[in-house]
Amino acid sequence: MKISARNVFKGKISHLEIGAVNAEVAVGIAGGGKITAIVTNGSVRSMDLAVGKEVSVLVKASSVLVLVDGGGVRLSARNILAGTVSKVVEGAVDAEVSIALDGGVAVHAVITKDSVKSLGLKPGVPATAVIKSSSVILAVTD
Repeated sequence: MKISARNVFKGKISHLEIGAVNAEVAVGIAGGGKITAIVTNGSVRSMDLAVGKEVSVLVKASSVLVLVDGGGVRLSARNILAGTVSKVVEGAVDAEVSIALDGGVAVHAVITKDSVKSLGLKPGVPATAVIKSSSVILAVTD
């Protein structure tokens, strides 16, 4: 599969809760992390999603927010992935920030250069990737 999403994680569905319209799908990823997606019930049926099924989790880098020093902050986003900045690549306006998570997994965010500066992002700085569950796409192979 070739796709433009910068973040692609492989994992197995660890929890599936069907609601009236949408379903909450939790996927265990390398290093013991978890990413939760909200998908339609139609997608659950058409993709034959079930606990234990292997899926790919896709997240565009532009959908990833970066948080530093989040002590005491409460967020509505379901996916809070703490790690350490491993790389910052600055462009003319934006920058790509890579955050290393446990298990050798990294999550990538595209944020403004001003945000990189104001947050003090550089390799070695603790940072957290924040992803809303509605920004997560699931894929399966037949």
